[in-house]
Amino acid sequence: MNHVLSLDFAGLHISDAGPAFFAALAVHVAAGVTAVLAGILATTAPKRPGRHPVAGTVYLYAITGVFITATVMAILRWRHDWHLFLIASIAFGLAMLGWRIRRRRPPRWMAWHGSTMAGSFVALFTGFYVDNGAQLPLWDRLPHLAYWLIPVAVGAPLTWRALIHNGAVEVRPAKPPA
Repeated sequence: MNHVLSLDFAGLHISDAGPAFFAALAVHVAAGVTAVLAGILATTAPKRPGRHPVAGTVYLYAITGVFITATVMAILRWRHDWHLFLIASIAFGLAMLGWRIRRRRPPRWMAWHGSTMAGSFVALFTGFYVDNGAQLPLWDRLPHLAYWLIPVAVGAPLTWRALIHNGAVEVRPAKPPA
């Protein structure tokens, strides 16, 4: 008889998929928390040498850890976690693209860098809510589609505001009709 074991940790239900899965999950959670904290530090720091690039580098390493561990967990439970692998791939891909843009500095690089890094951060939160939203207080009352849409609905206007505030994009007033 095959029994599926599970754990409850901090109010979250986790199905047992063996010790390799739990080891990957432990590293995944640590990397995710590190990415969130580093992302907040990078976002709130002045965009100059110092705190911003250091926090951004920590974010890049942390999101790499999230991607690697999401890959391992998806391989172990593909049927249940394939969509989380896709979200982690997007978060990692956008972060790497943002890092590359920053290094190469093409035209309008600040807008592209800011947009890709913010997109990575939004994808990180999307993955968390898609996986855990149904188990979180208040979030458990929302339809599943909300877990996919709320991070974008919050992140897009905040990103636009930050791009304007930091001079990455310029908003010109509309010309009056002639």
